[in-house]
Amino acid sequence: MATYDPFRDLDRLASSLFDTRRGPRRMPMDLYRDGDHYVLTADLPGIDPGSVDIDVDGQLLTIRAERTLSTGDGVKWITREREAASFLRQLNLGQGIDTERISASYSNGVLSVTIPVSEQAKPRKIEVMAESSNPTIKAHESNETPQPIEQ
Repeated sequence: MATYDPFRDLDRLASSLFDTRRGPRRMPMDLYRDGDHYVLTADLPGIDPGSVDIDVDGQLLTIRAERTLSTGDGVKWITREREAASFLRQLNLGQGIDTERISASYSNGVLSVTIPVSEQAKPRKIEVMAESSNPTIKAHESNETPQPIEQ
């Protein structure tokens, strides 16, 4: 059984009163390139996957999510430290991204977004072609002795 600590409750009350972060919270994320696509992973613990909204408007990727907490009838809270919260993250994708093929999955509290590089932005080799219509210059050895040039 947990012991009652009035100072902890007082500290929690003061923190909630003076907390200025009432808007959407930022979600911690990692972003890396793996071959021909980028991978974004974001921590969203306790989020219902149905509340996650990802959209692309031009080159702006927006991720929104909501964490709601259930409150049952007749429940008497002993302590409640988890909060309902909304999360928001926006990224400018820049050029060279195939926005039509972006995909996402959610597993174990982690959102993964795969962002493919467009075909036009992928590195490619350009073959150098020799033109056959140009005359070729051939050098050959001559056994004749060169004649002096008269002036």
